[in-house]
Amino acid sequence: MGVHLDGSCNGSVSRLEMIEGPSGRRQRTEAERARIAAESLIPGMRVADIARKHGTTRWQIYNWRNKLRSGQLMVPESLASLPMFAELMVESDIATVPPPRVLSEVEIVVGDVVIRASAGADEVHLTRAIRAARAAMS
Repeated sequence: MGVHLDGSCNGSVSRLEMIEGPSGRRQRTEAERARIAAESLIPGMRVADIARKHGTTRWQIYNWRNKLRSGQLMVPESLASLPMFAELMVESDIATVPPPRVLSEVEIVVGDVVIRASAGADEVHLTRAIRAARAAMS
């Protein structure tokens, strides 16, 4: 409730107006505060953007973040159980990474000769390799 005084400067009041209704301050539950604070901790999110989105101030969000970290605010169980994703980091320097080793999927044994081929091996090449191994044994 607000009070508005209208009158002269000599101390007497000529009119007293009572304003009722909401004060303009928003009352948030602890769950809302924790959810907003947790949202501001997501990598890449800016506190100013979150404050603007939820109609609050940056200092309130920083205060709620501190309370969240110290355990004075708790994230609701429904929000805490949601899957969170880690940020993907991709390095552009491929030269330092050794090439992945291709594992054989097919292993053909002809006598003492073992022929290993990947899944994408050409049938014609495999046939030639098998014939060559058989010819070498005779």
